[in-house]
Amino acid sequence: MSESASHPNENERLLLIVEDDAAFARTLKRSFERRDWRVILATSLEEARELLRTHAPTNAVVDLKLGTESGLAVVQALHQHDADMLIVVLTGFASIATAVEAIKLGASNYLVKPSNTDDIETAFSRTPGEVDVPVAARPTSIKTLEWERIHETLAETGFNISETARRLGMHRRTLARKLGKRFVP
Repeated sequence: MSESASHPNENERLLLIVEDDAAFARTLKRSFERRDWRVILATSLEEARELLRTHAPTNAVVDLKLGTESGLAVVQALHQHDADMLIVVLTGFASIATAVEAIKLGASNYLVKPSNTDDIETAFSRTPGEVDVPVAARPTSIKTLEWERIHETLAETGFNISETARRLGMHRRTLARKLGKRFVP
């Protein structure tokens, strides 16, 4: 393990995102980087374990469904690696049973998609049993909200630009132009 992995700068925030939807992961990564987070990405339990060999994330965002894998296995592995890591589970398949299991395995919070960067940062700041959760101090910009809504609709339509434009009530060329401006390689 490298020196920086075993002894991270105490002011540094390193976020591990474990998400198999590459476009969503890149969007989330860019959003957190704009908020001065360092971010690393994994798409599976194996990739997450590989990254843990050389990095010491302080926080993690884990998708509950990773292809054929369960994000719960990732939560368990991350918690075993570092019990102090704050882990937020994201899911589009919310259920009480999976929420309870995620918390038992070490997640600090569980959010239903669509969740934005503000929601996730707020979830990181919550402590167990806290009844007065603070409202995020930084308001989400209109551009960020628009981009997150576009991405959410794109995902719902299987990345069909024409159908996404129809659902959003905008011209297909307008949507294509917006996507071109925010292209994430």
